[in-house]
Amino acid sequence: MNDSYWMQLALDEARLAAGLTSPNPAVGAVVVKDGRLIGRGHHRRAGLPHAEPEALAACSEDPRGATLYVTLEPCCTRGRTPPCTQAVIKAGISRVVYGITDPNPAHAGAGLEVLRQAGVEVAGPVLPEECWALNHAFFKWISTARPWVHLKLATTLDGRIATASGQSRWITGPAARARVQEFRRLADAIVVGGDTCRLDDPSLRVEDPEWPKQPKRLIWTRRPESLSPDLKVFRSDDGAAARCLQADSAAEWDGILAALAAQGVTRLLCEGGGSLAASLLAAGCVDQVSWFIAPKILGGAGSRPAVAGTDPSSLDAAWQLQGRRHEVIGDDFLIEGFLGKAWQRPGT
Repeated sequence: MNDSYWMQLALDEARLAAGLTSPNPAVGAVVVKDGRLIGRGHHRRAGLPHAEPEALAACSEDPRGATLYVTLEPCCTRGRTPPCTQAVIKAGISRVVYGITDPNPAHAGAGLEVLRQAGVEVAGPVLPEECWALNHAFFKWISTARPWVHLKLATTLDGRIATASGQSRWITGPAARARVQEFRRLADAIVVGGDTCRLDDPSLRVEDPEWPKQPKRLIWTRRPESLSPDLKVFRSDDGAAARCLQADSAAEWDGILAALAAQGVTRLLCEGGGSLAASLLAAGCVDQVSWFIAPKILGGAGSRPAVAGTDPSSLDAAWQLQGRRHEVIGDDFLIEGFLGKAWQRPGT
């Protein structure tokens, strides 16, 4: 078995807490000795022990002389928990294999150097693309002080999100809606347009009653007074009642995103509608697009488009998705990709 195999196990471990560690990254670690897995662990919540000490504490035998596989470079500074490099050295680990380096330019490589100075062999990066994909929101947040913006849209084949009167439930099927629930679990905040709230009355909640965390709820609207206080998003039983915001220009959106990042929001999920999607795209804020397409043709000149806004003068104005992937989900299709600098991976 090679380093990639064990790193994949560490990634599997990290995914167990994906969406629960924010604003910290989801990190997993495994300890291997003489070709045998003797310990595994992951970071469970911000403020709790990191993946490395969790894996070391779970070891079934003395980890001295073993290899530690960890998806992110071990930290070497004290925050809410002690530095992980200290725990690794104290445990007598002889080799550390990392997935990707710390995205913070002030810390990148520092933990690895501490380990080398202590006589620990360091190898990596291993599976850096997979490790980046697991925490791309954290990587952007820590390096730019802005959240990752994920735009989700669901349309008919002819690109419509609703009838002329605003009816939109349901364009896609249960499987697609279940995937959106996965997106919500990963999000620290969700934003929708005012019309979406008025017409659909979404809760913007994670529907799983066992899920311990709910995202902040935001409404993009120029007319907050028109929103009924009885809408589901304003119910504050979980302490996360929605608040309204307004932004049109790139500068206004940047200010809002900076404020959200300062509140610990690493990932913002936009669930539409068309005017909000157009505003975010025009401002250059969108990092990731997830576009569900139902095998339906709605028709009608007045039916609502997925992306509204001003009319482009040529096809050259189109936003081009990078790193595209597609998937069949139930009866629907999902196309995903990245926009702008989101496609640029950090240094490894």
